[in-house]
Amino acid sequence: MSSATPFVHLHCHTEYSLLDGCNKIPELVSRAKELGQPAIAMTDHGVMCGAIQFYKECKKQGVKPLIGCELYIAQRGMEDKEANKDNRPYHFTLLAQDRVGYKNLLAMVSDAHMRGFYYKPRVDREMLASHSQGIVALSGCLRGEVNDALLSDDFNLAKKRLGELHDIYKDNFYVELMDHGIPEQKKTNVELIKLA
Repeated sequence: MSSATPFVHLHCHTEYSLLDGCNKIPELVSRAKELGQPAIAMTDHGVMCGAIQFYKECKKQGVKPLIGCELYIAQRGMEDKEANKDNRPYHFTLLAQDRVGYKNLLAMVSDAHMRGFYYKPRVDREMLASHSQGIVALSGCLRGEVNDALLSDDFNLAKKRLGELHDIYKDNFYVELMDHGIPEQKKTNVELIKLA
């Protein structure tokens, strides 16, 4: 890769994202290095089981490790567990910016499994707000709550959700953009949502 600004994957799953990721950590890091990427993120679904292996492998191969997690966010509270209401959580990608952020990620993932588990290990807005220090937040994939509102053509709800997440993470909140190759004629008329 020979560009002035190198590309870095900030949302990447490994084999620890059960039924959703197949990247084996050594090969993933090796491929990032081969492509000239100075860093790569590990953001497995709801777990951080591979964090130590990922960190060590990145250090061994000279690639900067970015440790994160794609958390599941309960639509209501993380302890709400009612059938057909709480079994479809949103996705939300978080990266540790420093040691404090890493500890906050570990605390959220642990609580998600211990207190919030309902089909998936879930956290809620209260948990996000109380563990936001040292975290860089990405709006998430198509199953993120912002994109969920956009896919329903509810631009006001999308703007509200963006604002709420921005209030928690301030300047450490970024909108994820993904090109899924949808033909032009089928793209939703999505305008840029400006945060007030």
